[in-house]
Amino acid sequence: MNHLFRPISLGPLPLANRIFMAPLTRCRATADHVPTPLMAEHYAQRASAGLIIAEATMAIEGNSAFWMEPGIYSAAQISGWKLVTDAVHAAGGRIFLQIWHGGRACHPLLNDGAQPVAPSALAITGDEVHTPQGKQPYVMPRPLRDDELPGIVAGFRKAAENALAAGFDGVEVHGANGYLLDEFLRDGANQRSGPYGGSLENRARLLLEVLASVSEVCGSQRVGLRISPLNSFNSMIDSDPLALATWLARRLNEADLAYLHVMRSDFFQQQSGDVLTPIRTAYRGVLIGNMGYSAEEANQAIADGQLDAVAFGTSFLANPDLPARIKAGAALNQPDPATFYTPGAVGYTDYPPMTAA
Repeated sequence: MNHLFRPISLGPLPLANRIFMAPLTRCRATADHVPTPLMAEHYAQRASAGLIIAEATMAIEGNSAFWMEPGIYSAAQISGWKLVTDAVHAAGGRIFLQIWHGGRACHPLLNDGAQPVAPSALAITGDEVHTPQGKQPYVMPRPLRDDELPGIVAGFRKAAENALAAGFDGVEVHGANGYLLDEFLRDGANQRSGPYGGSLENRARLLLEVLASVSEVCGSQRVGLRISPLNSFNSMIDSDPLALATWLARRLNEADLAYLHVMRSDFFQQQSGDVLTPIRTAYRGVLIGNMGYSAEEANQAIADGQLDAVAFGTSFLANPDLPARIKAGAALNQPDPATFYTPGAVGYTDYPPMTAA
């Protein structure tokens, strides 16, 4: 496993290893979307990751897509996240914040009755959202007007400023999994005309504007991007995901980002293909792979030059000391899906480390 433990730098940030913690929504914030001391404990437990990418966090007020997820738009939220970053840094870790807009995955019951927004009037189908009134079907979103999009960009920019104020080492822009920026990017959700619809360049315009604005705040080498060209989660599809992934990877060379974080497959196996090979060929920066990697496969992918690091999700969820377990060849705790989104410490901070296993 020596390749996983080679140090790597993201711009000015030296990292001890290439075992990253993927962003994992856990719904442990308060009803006002304020991070809690329990969240600080959770992330500090996992500070041995080369980089922690904290969970999807609301960049702009009124765009909740989960019940009890955190935000980064209020003073209380900045203070709550400061507890997290201080705890991670005290434990020797590095942490980025994933900033996010839920788009059409938001629901009126989570947002004081507000209708969700999206590139086009197309609703998520075949799934339901958790709300204070139980599971509910998704609703039809309102298409954003072109003149509203500068406000979206400004909201992400302010979120990045707030993330720095909260002590984060950088930010990851969430461009994946059928949320707002991904909805603009893929033609299955973006059927608008004008400067933000139609061609690949137009569909990517909002994402690239967000990246440019956030980079002005943080410096581009403290900004990452997560994409999921194949993932059909949240009713997503694209007519040519390989062309989209290749075009975007090539275009992102101009952005000089800290990294590009790619979810390599589809949760539901509706779309298939190899997106990592064309992305690796086109993209000159640090490339992070994610989804279903074993330690052995991750190590080999880095050894072969396919990836520079790998982000582990549920295995980090259940194993706070995952790097130590990988190095020792130790057995892993198994995650409990029943506690993924439930409140409290159970299934969150009570997974035993190796020494206590």
